[in-house]
Amino acid sequence: MKPESPANLSEFQVSAFKFHPFSYDSSFQPMSSFIIRRLALSVVLLFIISIISFFIVTLTPGSPYPWGELNPKISKEVKETFRKKFHLDRPLPEQYAFIMRDLFTGNLRSIKDDRPVMARILERLPATLALNFSSILISLAFGTLLGVTAARHAGGWQDVSGSLAAIVFIALPGFWISYLIAIVLVNEFHVPILGTQSYGIDFPNAAAAILDRLWHLLVPATVLALGGIAVQSRYLRATMIESLREDYIRTARAKGLSEEIVLYKHALRNSIRPILAGIGMLLPAMISGSVVIETIFAYPGIGRLSYEAVLERDYPTLVAMNFFVAALILLGNLISDLLYAAVDPRVRLE
Repeated sequence: MKPESPANLSEFQVSAFKFHPFSYDSSFQPMSSFIIRRLALSVVLLFIISIISFFIVTLTPGSPYPWGELNPKISKEVKETFRKKFHLDRPLPEQYAFIMRDLFTGNLRSIKDDRPVMARILERLPATLALNFSSILISLAFGTLLGVTAARHAGGWQDVSGSLAAIVFIALPGFWISYLIAIVLVNEFHVPILGTQSYGIDFPNAAAAILDRLWHLLVPATVLALGGIAVQSRYLRATMIESLREDYIRTARAKGLSEEIVLYKHALRNSIRPILAGIGMLLPAMISGSVVIETIFAYPGIGRLSYEAVLERDYPTLVAMNFFVAALILLGNLISDLLYAAVDPRVRLE
């Protein structure tokens, strides 16, 4: 018997096949060429971003050496030596060239403490990655759960209450929620929340110390994820309602499948694509939001480092931070596109 062609199969039958990522083409060439093109485009974008961020930082009124400019005890020779060391006596295009050269050779140093900038960034990077990765996981997990629940009970009290909560958390500023949670936890429950661990406490065992670190991670991560949960749940609710009206869902229910299998195996699979695509947009929001969250919770990440560099007008650190964060965001967008193609075989990486 001649096998039935894919064009004659129903959408439900196609979704029942075992899926392999990028199964639309047996060759690896489409994906590799797509990645190469995106990386080349990212290099161009990083170059443009570095120029814009450099001139925004350097043209902002103020001096990168305020403690020296206003101190009468510091001689002109010392000030001039400082300017020459950080190339501040050169025209702006030359300053940009020196900063980029030192950045890629690892010789870029901070104006604040004369330490290598990359060393300062890398020592704080693990904390920020843990914070943002935990926040994305919390956002996806609870956003998916709330979105599916709202779609399953569309028009019911679960949907209405979820919609109201989502609107509230989208509208409320993150710094206000952070301060409110910090005040409640400290004043009412008397629990430590600042930093990455509690100080001055003798933990009885290693498990208690690990739980303490998890607590200090999950509190700011949850606050950072609140807006993402609200947005993701709204996106998923809308796409789930559309999927539940499709013919293949009625076919699945007619086969006697349980409602959980219909929802999470069939409807959710076709509705999750906007969520995966939204990771690329969620990452920059998380990174920008972590500046506020890390500052409020005294969390030693690159967000707080950026805030400190702005206050100190540390030009090299600011330019390097903008370049580094832009690279992370572009990488997140690339991963989001690849995940989208992996979930939806109809998408071609061209």
